[in-house]
Amino acid sequence: MLHVLHLHYRHSERAAEPHVADHVRFLERHHREGTFIFSGQTEPTSHGGVILARDVDRATVERIASEDPFILAGVADYTILTLTPGRVHPSLAALLGVDASRVRG
Repeated sequence: MLHVLHLHYRHSERAAEPHVADHVRFLERHHREGTFIFSGQTEPTSHGGVILARDVDRATVERIASEDPFILAGVADYTILTLTPGRVHPSLAALLGVDASRVRG
């Protein structure tokens, strides 16, 4: 199962600035654990950021998101989309944990 987490600022980027270092540590922890396989800022950055998470259920990803220092500080919220891959490029199959029947290309 995959989850797209869209982080959006509740007020302004500036309000989030004091929490950036803690947020980056949060991201790095979940990247090291293998749950987050992508994270990055949107363009423009004022729209927030996006994380791609894998190998956890919806309840777990919601719990993880609730532990983000930006959320704890009240400066951002997440919208979470849960996905079941239908078709994937061969180069992504192993990374996403998708079986061969879904590989295209």
